[in-house]
Amino acid sequence: MPERSEREAAYFALLRARDELSDLQRYAEHLEDELRRLRRSEREEAALRTNVSGRVRRVLRASDAELTEVMQRRASLVEDERMRLPSRIEAAQAFVAECEHHHDVLGGT
Repeated sequence: MPERSEREAAYFALLRARDELSDLQRYAEHLEDELRRLRRSEREEAALRTNVSGRVRRVLRASDAELTEVMQRRASLVEDERMRLPSRIEAAQAFVAECEHHHDVLGGT
């Protein structure tokens, strides 16, 4: 029979693995929300801009291209991170399964 400390270590490793998986899943949701927010912001800004003459907006117009570039760069980074996340989640799920198995083998409940 494994020592209690070994079972406890396996249990706490399992809890940490589950927390990591949960964190990654919440992060995936965050990335989806952020991408939607960025797209919505771009659409809203473009819609607002069409209602005002460029002559009147000249002070703000100077930063339009810079703002668009920053928003596109952010969206690209979020999308890149979003595309890599499934493999990280898959690895975390596999680790949770491994920890569960190890915990069960040691007689965990």
